[in-house]
Amino acid sequence: MKFKYVFIAMFSMSLWSCQDDFLDPDSISTFDIEFIYSNVDDARRGVNAIYSYFNQDAFRSRLSNNMTGNTDIERQSGWTSTGDRYQIWDLNAQSSNRDLDIVWEYAYKAIRDANIAIEGITASGNLDSPDVSVRNTFRHLLGEAHTLRAYWYSMLTFYFGDVPYSIEAPVAGSDFNLPKTDRNEILAAEIQAMRDVEEGMLWAEQLPYGIEQVSREYTLGMIARISLQRGGYYLTPSLTQERASDYLEYYQVAKDYSQKLVELKDRSLPSDFRQVFLNECKFIAPVNSDVLFEIPFPVGGGDVGWNIGITVRGGATAIHDYGSGNNYMGIPPTYYLSFDSADKRRDVTCALYQVNEQFEEEFIPTAYNIAQGKWSRHFLDNPPGKNSAKGTGINWPMMRYSDVLLMLAEAENELNGPTGVAQDALRRVRQRAFDQADWGPKVDQYITSVSGSKDAFFEAIVDERGWEFGGEMIRKYELIRWGNYSEKVEETREGLKDLADAADAYINSGVPTDLPVYMFWKRDDSGNFTVLNPDSFVADAPDETWERANFLGSLTSTTSGTGYQEWITRDYENYINGPAPGIVRYIFPLPVIAIENSSGTLQNDGYGF
Repeated sequence: MKFKYVFIAMFSMSLWSCQDDFLDPDSISTFDIEFIYSNVDDARRGVNAIYSYFNQDAFRSRLSNNMTGNTDIERQSGWTSTGDRYQIWDLNAQSSNRDLDIVWEYAYKAIRDANIAIEGITASGNLDSPDVSVRNTFRHLLGEAHTLRAYWYSMLTFYFGDVPYSIEAPVAGSDFNLPKTDRNEILAAEIQAMRDVEEGMLWAEQLPYGIEQVSREYTLGMIARISLQRGGYYLTPSLTQERASDYLEYYQVAKDYSQKLVELKDRSLPSDFRQVFLNECKFIAPVNSDVLFEIPFPVGGGDVGWNIGITVRGGATAIHDYGSGNNYMGIPPTYYLSFDSADKRRDVTCALYQVNEQFEEEFIPTAYNIAQGKWSRHFLDNPPGKNSAKGTGINWPMMRYSDVLLMLAEAENELNGPTGVAQDALRRVRQRAFDQADWGPKVDQYITSVSGSKDAFFEAIVDERGWEFGGEMIRKYELIRWGNYSEKVEETREGLKDLADAADAYINSGVPTDLPVYMFWKRDDSGNFTVLNPDSFVADAPDETWERANFLGSLTSTTSGTGYQEWITRDYENYINGPAPGIVRYIFPLPVIAIENSSGTLQNDGYGF
């Protein structure tokens, strides 16, 4: 069942509209708010207005994927253009950047609508209604509004640092030119607000739209996630990395609330990792499973399978009706080859094939083109049409239960070291990744090997989160809070060079290697794409049915002057050698329109701007 957003934005705009000042409405009548939040149906619509901004470009093709690179597991070449998204990929965005502008604009529209909902619900009297159903519904709606507001403030602080903080419904005549508030203050307040309301919320199985709306599970997870953000490292205006002196308090909150979810609403991780994402492509949304909350894009909305996912070549000359889509953010071969060969997540996460106009799976052109394999428009049950592109309706995961388990493991380790609690949480995630026959060496022995120290276990968590969530575009936020962003990106660049060097040494000098310089692939008798040597060296195909593709050999170049493809040396340059050595300037300037409309309250100060 799809929780549709199509009508929601119109409902919101019929009540208020945004002026130049980002928090300033034309006029909001107290009577309007009192009426809306006087009954369940209209209150539901009022809260739905907050969700509508997920179906705007600010989220569906920006925050959910395009703006989350580059990292050690997802990348794009920002230096090839001065276009808005390229500026962001290259960490060189200007204050006139339209992508930053729309994220700022719609984030504050969502926050405005959340504040209106929170005020209306709180003042309605329905939180203490004698009608149990009404009381429970309003308490849950309040939790939804707080959680959605917290999401947008989390994103604003990741991308802009200190930002204006408003928690009041706008009233005509108020001063909307708010100064910046310290990001730590914002995050602490949003965490506490969610803590205050989560016990009144409902589980996904009790909700009409299950995991396609905010549930208590997701709110508990968000308390943990934003607590780790609050307790993690962040970039200061002087281009230093710091974390607050009270950071351990927030690791404790993260542990308490991830553990609270495990104790109150535990569930087994579904054994089929691929099916978790196929469900999203097939509009199946099981409760009490892995996904805690996903954005239910309506058919005709959303960009999953258009700018993220397996490449599908369609159009008027194609024999299929699935349309066209590709992946803006590629996966580097260093990440692909970091997987254990027995890890079932690798071939789900990393797609070595694309779908051509004949609806055949074929090898990707080069190692540059590894796609996020978790989603594709050709997984849809109903083809959207030959000339279709955007609007697949494929859902987007906001949080999974495996994330909660790994947050528990991380927080416990930070507080107490690799205890049994931390090891058991990691174990549950790794068990799904391997066949049960491999659990001895790949799970139990592996966990023992990384549990000798707090630092070793932390590095295992860093690795595990990479393998578990590749392509889900949350890695940037993790590297930021861990304080190892530049380090991990430099490891990636040097790792790519090492792979290219090994390929070049074999091709030109015959130096032995165990790496897949070439990959051999074919379509079997059933038409299924098959790779002979996905992670090992093979010199020649066993027979003529196999085609040879240049894999690691495609990383080398005879014309770049460095011996490497230019993207290897340039994609990560500003992440390694930016305004300050070893510091990734992931903070972007405030949009010029926000500054101009602030009557002098806001300016771009610090961060080398």
